[in-house]
Amino acid sequence: MQFLSRIEEILLLAIWKLGDNAYGIAIREQVEKDTGVKWLSGAIYGPLSRLRKNGYVKTAIADSVADQRGRPRIYYTLTPVGKEKLQAIQILNRGMWAGVTDVK
Repeated sequence: MQFLSRIEEILLLAIWKLGDNAYGIAIREQVEKDTGVKWLSGAIYGPLSRLRKNGYVKTAIADSVADQRGRPRIYYTLTPVGKEKLQAIQILNRGMWAGVTDVK
């Protein structure tokens, strides 16, 4: 099994949680909510690019909105391979933590 980096795992999970609303800023905000750590916007785009290159996510550019300024939103969705990878990580994590008492 090819392992993902922790940030790639976190990003896949954020995209899964956001569903149809997974675009750059929303993904960063979800990651911040889940990790409790402030992330710079640029910090997620390198890993998102790798996830796309590896076939785990696909992108779609949103239709322009008249009142929206700047670049159009790029939405991310998990591919079937990305979903399988996320499921494999979930199973792996459950197995690794099985039988471990609370770490305090």
